[in-house]
Amino acid sequence: MAGLDRRGFLKASMASVAAAALAGCAAKEGAVATPKAAGKSVMGLVVPKMDEVRVGLIGVGERGVGFIHHFNNIDGARITAICDIDPLVIARAEKIMADYGQGLPAFYQQGKHAYRELLSREDVDIVVICTPWEWHHPMAKEAMLAGKHAFVEVPMGLTIEELWDLVDTSELTQRNCMMMENVCYGRDELMVLNMVRQGVFGDLLHGEAAYIHELRWQMKEMDRKTGSWRTAYHAKINGNLYPTHGLGPVSQYMNINRGDRFDYLSSMSSPALGRAAYAKREFPADHPRNQLNYISGDMNTSLIKTVKGRTIMVQHDTTTPRPYSRHNLIQGTNGVFAGFPNRIALENGGRDSFHHWDEDMAYWYEKYDHPLWLRMGREAEQNGGHGGMDFLMCWRMIYCLRNGEPLDQDVYDGAAWSAVQPLSAQSVADRGNSKDFPDFTRGVWQTAKPLGIVG
Repeated sequence: MAGLDRRGFLKASMASVAAAALAGCAAKEGAVATPKAAGKSVMGLVVPKMDEVRVGLIGVGERGVGFIHHFNNIDGARITAICDIDPLVIARAEKIMADYGQGLPAFYQQGKHAYRELLSREDVDIVVICTPWEWHHPMAKEAMLAGKHAFVEVPMGLTIEELWDLVDTSELTQRNCMMMENVCYGRDELMVLNMVRQGVFGDLLHGEAAYIHELRWQMKEMDRKTGSWRTAYHAKINGNLYPTHGLGPVSQYMNINRGDRFDYLSSMSSPALGRAAYAKREFPADHPRNQLNYISGDMNTSLIKTVKGRTIMVQHDTTTPRPYSRHNLIQGTNGVFAGFPNRIALENGGRDSFHHWDEDMAYWYEKYDHPLWLRMGREAEQNGGHGGMDFLMCWRMIYCLRNGEPLDQDVYDGAAWSAVQPLSAQSVADRGNSKDFPDFTRGVWQTAKPLGIVG
């Protein structure tokens, strides 16, 4: 922001973004409209190299506390400011920072808009946002308008209008807005991406993705922690509440927004029974959890069709008693990889007939482990975070910013993957009829280069 009048810049920026958003709302529900660009494309955006990346953290509770550890263990990153409105969480953050002995950052905790004081600081280059879902869009937008790069937890926004707004703001400000889909940095997902790029599965046809994770116990979190705010969404939205963990990796396999894109979606939900039954069993009759009308189907299944004709099944279930799964399946003309448990079947190049699963992953890791995992995997596992994927994601973010390279995930990815939530709800409400995806790239997907295999 050097040399610019900050107040004037923000005023003009907000006006431009608002005008673009209004143009996008002219079409029915804004779902298929392509608003006029407020800036230029940020596909492949490269920003000036940073010798040191100064980090501001907004939200350091159940999810965000891990980022305090990760950025303290990455060369070239320094946490300069932390914001959270929970005094217990702030006290914990102060102790963690003191234990690292690398200097205390500034802390902000007075009121729900205390984060704006963090955004006004000159010694913050990137803002990492780990707050309840409804805050993701406004905080990421304000961060970019303040001249910062925004890194936001999933989902990036809750409506098509919010997602367009973030795309427009990123293009206007030429600031990164990356949704931190950490599963893209898991060892298995990286290996499969490497195998896909080497043509192991042939031409891709179909993928399957999911977030199947029994989380009814979070309903007992009333005053703080994730369940205190996330439970309410089961009484607000009937659709896929959390699509991106499984969908992100499959989208990268299929070059979504980089040679192909989501075209339309159809979605259906099962009855919503599990949450009400759990509340009746675990809480007194007059408890607030028994006063909610849980409308989100226990299992949501959505089918996505891409412009190139591929299909993707996306499922969501955080209610029923069953083992954890993200599916992570990719089917090509030469065979298939499927996760949970990991298994491979190939017509050519496999160690067995494709009529039988090969479940010995040691052979495949040895042959196809992603170069990024070979370089950083051991350190990632040591630093933790969902088996190391959280640390590796943070390391890669800092590496790209310090070396003048484009990020692996951009605002278009975050928008497309997040759009499944509102579109699935629209489809469920319309008897499963298909809903079109916006082209958040405004046609750039046709010429954008696929994500490469980096070291």
